[in-house]
Amino acid sequence: MRIVTRPDFDGIVCAVFIEESENITEPVKWIEPGDVQQGTADIKPGDIMANLPYDKRCSVWFDHHVSNVPVSKVAGAFKIAPSAAGIVYEYYKIKGLLKKNFDELVKETDIIDAAKLTKDQVINPQKFPYILLSMTVKNKDESDLPYWNKLVSLLRSKGIKDIMEDEEVKIRAEKVIKEDIAFERYLREHTKIHENISVTDFRSFDRAPSGNRFFTYHLFPETIASITIRNKPDDENKILVSIGKSIFNNQSSVNIGKLLSEYHGGGHDGAGGCTLDVETADKDIKKLISIMKENKEI
Repeated sequence: MRIVTRPDFDGIVCAVFIEESENITEPVKWIEPGDVQQGTADIKPGDIMANLPYDKRCSVWFDHHVSNVPVSKVAGAFKIAPSAAGIVYEYYKIKGLLKKNFDELVKETDIIDAAKLTKDQVINPQKFPYILLSMTVKNKDESDLPYWNKLVSLLRSKGIKDIMEDEEVKIRAEKVIKEDIAFERYLREHTKIHENISVTDFRSFDRAPSGNRFFTYHLFPETIASITIRNKPDDENKILVSIGKSIFNNQSSVNIGKLLSEYHGGGHDGAGGCTLDVETADKDIKKLISIMKENKEI
């Protein structure tokens, strides 16, 4: 039996609850939603998938993204919710398989994954340990795989105060804070405002600068949504696009998950991503900007 999930904070917390509840016999398989959507994911019977699109080969599936609403009943649980982890937690609590109380972890994961953050939490994440910890999860490089697994173990066995004192966590947290200082400059230099939408284009970098993805809403408060464009690492033929509604200016009516499902991507009502072909990326991005500017319900 194997856990298959996404290497973001929500996926890591999903793995915590599944490992606590099931007889897991193999290492966690960390993949991205696009791997499932493009049919390249290695999914097999017995797998428990979480925080990912559904694959009929798995045995149990949990998710919460509006773009992944199942067309028929599947084993596991699905509902539109702040986090996939909360759905997993509720499922195993009802079954009586969770012996520990993780209510605080679920509450914080809901806040983080649903982006229900205050300006203080965005500007000063060092004051909020769960938020800072979540920002150490970059989900960009498989060399971080041991760290993702380590966080699963730490969150199962320790409280947040002790986790933040772990030497590797401390080093990564300090790096996050330093990156955010530089990230503000990168955002200002590479962002253009298209009426009510900010568009940050990092395609001039082989690897896009890393930093707090919510900071753009603080820098450009007049915007209602952001679009971020970057090259896909290790694949020169693909472009990654992320779209998010401003968490401080709640005027966007577009269901982003539904919109991006039309571009072989997906996500939540408030945020999502997709992968575009280089040849058609400029045309597709222009169309996405236009749709977001029009601000019509989808």
